[in-house]
Amino acid sequence: MNKSKGSYMLNEKVVLITGGTGSFGKHFVETILVRYPLVSKIIIFSRDELKQYELQQKYPQHSYPQLRFFIGDVRDEKRLIQACEDVDVIIHAAAIKQVDTAEYNPTECIKTNVNGAENVINAAMHCGVSNVVALSTDKACAPINLYGATKLVSDKLFSAANNFKGSKDIKFSVVRYGNVMGSRGSVIPFFLSKKNEGVLPITHEEMTRFNISLQDGVDMVMYALGHHLGGEIFVPKIPSYRILDVAKAVAPECEVKIVGIRAGEKLHEEMITDTDSLNTIDLGKYYAILPSVSYVYTENDFLRHHQASKVPFGFRYNSGTNTQWETVASLQNKIEAYVSSNLGQ
Repeated sequence: MNKSKGSYMLNEKVVLITGGTGSFGKHFVETILVRYPLVSKIIIFSRDELKQYELQQKYPQHSYPQLRFFIGDVRDEKRLIQACEDVDVIIHAAAIKQVDTAEYNPTECIKTNVNGAENVINAAMHCGVSNVVALSTDKACAPINLYGATKLVSDKLFSAANNFKGSKDIKFSVVRYGNVMGSRGSVIPFFLSKKNEGVLPITHEEMTRFNISLQDGVDMVMYALGHHLGGEIFVPKIPSYRILDVAKAVAPECEVKIVGIRAGEKLHEEMITDTDSLNTIDLGKYYAILPSVSYVYTENDFLRHHQASKVPFGFRYNSGTNTQWETVASLQNKIEAYVSSNLGQ
């Protein structure tokens, strides 16, 4: 295996992605097929039969023999173990992620986001997987809603898994980022769907969010695969946007109506708290929050491995106090590039 730092090669490897028919999963598959045409196998693991069928139409077997479509649920450990046989890399993207859905269906959210994470870890250990990267969210940082709380637990599970891997040659890490432009259920497609009504509902005029494209999210996972030592939570350096600027970018002719913050919603999102910063290092393009408990590597091991430096004392990374900001013009350009052409996906 070519594991040269920064260029984790997926050629001749078997990759499994949970939640593989979601927004991220589809883009990740597309990226692998372009960058690593000699990938041995890509296993698309999800529970949605219709989405699997639709993706199979895009990638017919005679043209893409390396693709496998596995119907399965991360809640089912036995099925995961079946799917993980001979797998080299797992990307864990399956989750219940709608905040209001999680608040109303808390047990179901816990089963998928927490128990599912544990099942992925156990299956990876059982099957001799080499690298596991789990997707997280800014809502896992100082969570105030159930979705964020379950993802924080998931992050901790994946980080801690490095401590009990024993002699197994396996690494677990996490990538944490903000709102993905154009992903299902996100604000920009919602505003676009409301545009013709002439009024855009705004929860609060001061609200801000971090902003990242699907491709940047995929590239970050690739970075984690190529660089992780094991246990890190990788955080990107990305711009924030003001919700009013998004409204102006999508439909400047529309009125805005303030409807109030929804249950479990924050005014500003955070990816690194001032307490997290005590264990955070600066990698240049990204930050990495180191595990608070590690029996495998010391802080100096991580600093040397990543050729990184510690962030200043009291540092925090908040969408409302960010130093990088999207403008109405930059949002319009990105919506055109990343969202408008992908609304059917």
